[in-house]
Amino acid sequence: MPKITPFLWFDHQAEDAAKLYVSVFPNSRIDRIARYPGDGPDGVEEGKVMIVEFELDGQKVIAMNAGPTFKLDEAFSFVIDCDGQAEVDHYWNALTADGGQESQCGWLKDRFGLSWQVTPRQLIEATTSPDREAAGRAFQAMMTMKKIDVAAIENAFRGV
Repeated sequence: MPKITPFLWFDHQAEDAAKLYVSVFPNSRIDRIARYPGDGPDGVEEGKVMIVEFELDGQKVIAMNAGPTFKLDEAFSFVIDCDGQAEVDHYWNALTADGGQESQCGWLKDRFGLSWQVTPRQLIEATTSPDREAAGRAFQAMMTMKKIDVAAIENAFRGV
């Protein structure tokens, strides 16, 4: 069975990004840092960080410093499966700190430009419920939010 590994392109912040991510997620670690053996792209000097391999709660990820040619954008995001408001708040606050940007419906960009969806299970359960009227109310409530408010989603679902 093939292994699929996300590969992230950074200008020069791969190590800093990996350090942030492993500090935020449990059971995470940096596995390996490889350095450029000679001068790299766009003036990257010999010995600078080239590749950072790390795990986020068991998911292997590779980050590379390769210059400014490509930028991260919302076309790729990581989804964080949360259970309750405390987990939503933890991940939201950690990933929007120091220059991250809030978006809408539980989406954000961290300070490195990587997009994340901070998604509580309660939101998924409410918006995919077979009770389509209640699901619609929860969905409409979500559309007004940046960070997901679990209690507000549950109240909308119940029609409160």
